[in-house]
Amino acid sequence: MLTDTMKRALAIDYGSKRIGVAISDPFRLFPSITITLKNDKNIFSELLKIISEKNIDKIILGYPYDDSRATTQLAKEILKFKNQLELKSKLSIDLWDEQLTSKMAVSRIISSVTKKSKRRNKSLIDAQSAAIILEEYLKSLEDK
Repeated sequence: MLTDTMKRALAIDYGSKRIGVAISDPFRLFPSITITLKNDKNIFSELLKIISEKNIDKIILGYPYDDSRATTQLAKEILKFKNQLELKSKLSIDLWDEQLTSKMAVSRIISSVTKKSKRRNKSLIDAQSAAIILEEYLKSLEDK
């Protein structure tokens, strides 16, 4: 039975310009909503609105665990973003290895989007990357 009290998980693919977001279905079986948000001064208010409206109780944030990239500027930005979102949302955030998610997302888009002009839309890649992060996280729950 589907109720408004069922909790969902949210995955984030952070980028300095755009943030891909994927939200699970209430049963936490698969991503049911994928969107891309502009990473600007309104990002936290937009995410907090989604967290509230969709009854989110778990956040997963993509992070580059590759040792050679772990100290990059983007990795530092991701950690800063994580800390700020944890404070604002009052939810703990799990970091998730995002290696290869963009390549997997491009592959999915090529196989499912027929128009080349639409394939070039980078926001599709961000949303699909978030969906892959969420899928991997949900699958890890099944394996436990």
